[in-house]
Amino acid sequence: MLSDPTDSWVPVALSQDLPAGTVMPARIPAGSIALWRSQSGKVSASADRCPHRGMRLSHGFVRGEALSCIYHGWSYSQSGNCLRIPAHPDLTPPDTIRVVTHVVDEADGVVWVTQGEPAAKPPALEGAVPLRSLTFRAGRRAIETATGAKAAVDGLLWQAPDVPAIRLLIGLEQNGETLVHVLLSPGMSLSDRIAAARAVEDLRRAAEDIEAKGARS
Repeated sequence: MLSDPTDSWVPVALSQDLPAGTVMPARIPAGSIALWRSQSGKVSASADRCPHRGMRLSHGFVRGEALSCIYHGWSYSQSGNCLRIPAHPDLTPPDTIRVVTHVVDEADGVVWVTQGEPAAKPPALEGAVPLRSLTFRAGRRAIETATGAKAAVDGLLWQAPDVPAIRLLIGLEQNGETLVHVLLSPGMSLSDRIAAARAVEDLRRAAEDIEAKGARS
């Protein structure tokens, strides 16, 4: 987890995993969010709770430039205000009906969210190419121990055997699990990408073994 929960960027997803017109759950230090991309391609982050009945908005659906709750269809804009209440089609929803939203930035194929007002843009990733995201049943310390490297805001550079350097973006840790985004050097061949994917799977097992041994000790 990033050190300052109030204004630090958290890498919550890879761009490739959030196509236009879709919504997915994600987490920041403030809690669960509904991460969604409008039909025009704009990414937004809304608190994962509909003000009406508390249903998770990440279970909802995207239509056009709005996010709708799956329960009663209340729709919200990218800025969080309620746009439509299907049961009352002629009603203009009051400004008091809204969901909390968070600042989003998308760069280098990574979606970043912060719950405060950041002093700077997300870290530059030097042209790194996203490969995939995966969940480790291990904390940040176990991941650092398994790689022999320290994580920074712009990730952790790990040199696996016979594979070009891999950048790991360490996301939020919760309940003993950590979301990790894997990025590769530009121009890697298909065989190198396959080798990198296998190496990261091996790394996950190693980190989880370290975590398990620490829990038993």
